[in-house]
Amino acid sequence: MVKPKKHLGQHFLKDQNIARNIVDALSVDNEQRKILEIGPGTGVLTHFLEEKYAENLVLIDIDTESIAYLKKNFPDLNNKILEGDFLKMDLNHALGGEYAIIGNFPYNISSQIFFKILEEKDQVIEVVCMLQKEVAKRLVSPPGNKDYGILSVLLQAYYDMEYLFTVDASVFDPPPKVQSGVIKLRRNGLKKLNCDEVLFKQVVKQGFQNRRKTLRNALKPLNLAEEVREQDILNRRAETLSVNEFVKLTNDIASGGNTKV
Repeated sequence: MVKPKKHLGQHFLKDQNIARNIVDALSVDNEQRKILEIGPGTGVLTHFLEEKYAENLVLIDIDTESIAYLKKNFPDLNNKILEGDFLKMDLNHALGGEYAIIGNFPYNISSQIFFKILEEKDQVIEVVCMLQKEVAKRLVSPPGNKDYGILSVLLQAYYDMEYLFTVDASVFDPPPKVQSGVIKLRRNGLKKLNCDEVLFKQVVKQGFQNRRKTLRNALKPLNLAEEVREQDILNRRAETLSVNEFVKLTNDIASGGNTKV
């Protein structure tokens, strides 16, 4: 059996019914579409994934002990089990085209995983994952909520998101000190935001860096044009703006800057 490793943030799910429910939340409808399981560990999700998606399933885990366990217990998947760090690997060769992601994400790197997903947003069309409940709630939080933050805006710009269910700590080995939450992301119809996406990301990040400040103060480092600084929207805080309002603000900043020049 695989020993959970604290430095990898491993908490192995033991409840088969919950594992089945997580896998059933996938809505992959294309038989050719690959599915990537991140951090399969002892294969509790893998068992149900293999039943439904054996032909298109790819596993990746950084833990050598888990890799050995998976290869022994899922021999039919041996050539689809990759050892490595999802955050650092180029998976285009193994996956190719669009793919879905599923997994029980380690709490300590879940935000990094989502930033990587954003980089691959044109390929990652769906995500079903379990992570710390507090983080899960934050990601799906709407504007005006104190949990709403940078990743909430960036992910909701490109994905339709929903919180599915809560998982109690008692069904893990070892039990974490917090509850977990399962969420689902589905790529929306936007190929590209109606603004400069690099500037959009910069505006969102800068706006939330000092979330207690109004945007007028939080965005000072961007050297806004006078026409932009006079807008009423800058009297608000970043956490009150919807994705569309951030898009509009980004366009105003871009055009305001051009006007100034």
